[in-house]
Amino acid sequence: MLLGGTVAGNFANPEEWEQLLAASRFKAVTAPFDFRTPRAEIAAYCAAAKRQGAVIAEAGVWKNPLDADPAAAAAALDYAKGQLALAEEWGIPCCVNIVGTRSPIAWDAADPSNFTPETYAEIIASIREIIDSVKPRRAFYCIEPMPWMVPDSPECYLQLIRDVDREQFAAHMDFVNMINCPRRFLDAEGFIDGCFRTLAPYIKSTHLKDTRLNLTRLTTVLEECNPGEGSLDFTKVLAIIDRYLPADAPVLLEHMRTFEEYEAAYTHVAGEAARAGIAI
Repeated sequence: MLLGGTVAGNFANPEEWEQLLAASRFKAVTAPFDFRTPRAEIAAYCAAAKRQGAVIAEAGVWKNPLDADPAAAAAALDYAKGQLALAEEWGIPCCVNIVGTRSPIAWDAADPSNFTPETYAEIIASIREIIDSVKPRRAFYCIEPMPWMVPDSPECYLQLIRDVDREQFAAHMDFVNMINCPRRFLDAEGFIDGCFRTLAPYIKSTHLKDTRLNLTRLTTVLEECNPGEGSLDFTKVLAIIDRYLPADAPVLLEHMRTFEEYEAAYTHVAGEAARAGIAI
């Protein structure tokens, strides 16, 4: 697998970003630009990644195509199309977003409407519109699973792929986001194995993080955390990923705040990979 993440730290140009990338040891990274970035600057970032032996694996969208405000929803769709076109032009395999929500609270909120048939129909329509507008041939539009919206299980994701029915719609794997109940947490490795067994042929990128159960409260509180700070056995988790995905599959550390946090997470995961005999 190609282990990496988001290059964290202060940088103002591709040269400074490349210095951070070299220090990070990452071999797969998220795009440090979007489709509005000047083409010459994008080219410089891509050249810097190539010099460091890294691939730019993801172009993020992180906008709400289902926004209850029609103008905001249209802007989100336009941004998603722009990002998918960017990924297509520059050979970035995964353009990733969440499906969105009709909630007025937040772009990624837990809302009762998230699982209604009406919302599901809107999800299908929005994904199709994005893909059909861009017509990519090598980039894939993907959805990151979420604990409280579609898709929230590997079976749900597989059904979404079938219902969207577009060749360039694929899967983004974030198994921690789908560990959203005690049963899945307590059998984490079994659940993660099921995620990859079900979705491996469609996976274009994977997010890597940890999870823990807060036992100080009787109600279920599952908390995302950095690798090594939670309950996942990364020797087993990495073996699962290695079993199902090709050797050049990007696996990206996510949601750390600083370069030092990413460095610590990378060191922990790399050590677990070495123990499992897995090349990164």
